[in-house]
Amino acid sequence: MQGQQTQTPAPDGYWKDAKGRMVPENMIRPIDRERDNLVRALVKGAQEVSEVLGRFKGRAFGDIAAFVDLSTEQYGAALGGKKGNLTLYSFDGRYKVIRASQDKIGFDERLQAARAKIDECLADWTAGARPELQVIVNQAFDTDKSGQINTGRVLALRRYEIQDERWQEAMQAIGEAVQIVASRSYIRVYERVGDTDQYQPIPLDIAGA
Repeated sequence: MQGQQTQTPAPDGYWKDAKGRMVPENMIRPIDRERDNLVRALVKGAQEVSEVLGRFKGRAFGDIAAFVDLSTEQYGAALGGKKGNLTLYSFDGRYKVIRASQDKIGFDERLQAARAKIDECLADWTAGARPELQVIVNQAFDTDKSGQINTGRVLALRRYEIQDERWQEAMQAIGEAVQIVASRSYIRVYERVGDTDQYQPIPLDIAGA
């Protein structure tokens, strides 16, 4: 299985603890043995489910791609919207399957130039005249624990109709600084709720189950 690393097994009569030390088996408390058994059983089950989901995901993407090719071949019109987003329904409408892509965006070095322009504006405007905007700007450029900037807050700055030329240049720089840093595709499966027009997801993860 990918991601697993081979570990040197403990010699007979010993267990290896979290620090790599060899502990005689007869010194291990029953509760520690039960905990170890429970964790290993759950991990084994999770690994098996992960493998099943991995196979399902691969088959689902492959089967949908083959269906799209078949539809295009027969009808001459490509299925799917922007970036290949696609929704398929069963004949009776009870089920639907969504294939979608989601881009993760970030900013390049032009974001720093935009921040400098904004700081010029804030420094020149009358002190205290726009305290709310000062707070909004500072929050927009705050980073989280991993050092990442909240892209939504930064992009939201462009909604403010401020005519200062430097502000306008900063907003343009923000727009040009946007970069797609990752793209993730996913499959979601839904079942219709009774005879309504509402659909509920069929959970494919532990959190949603």
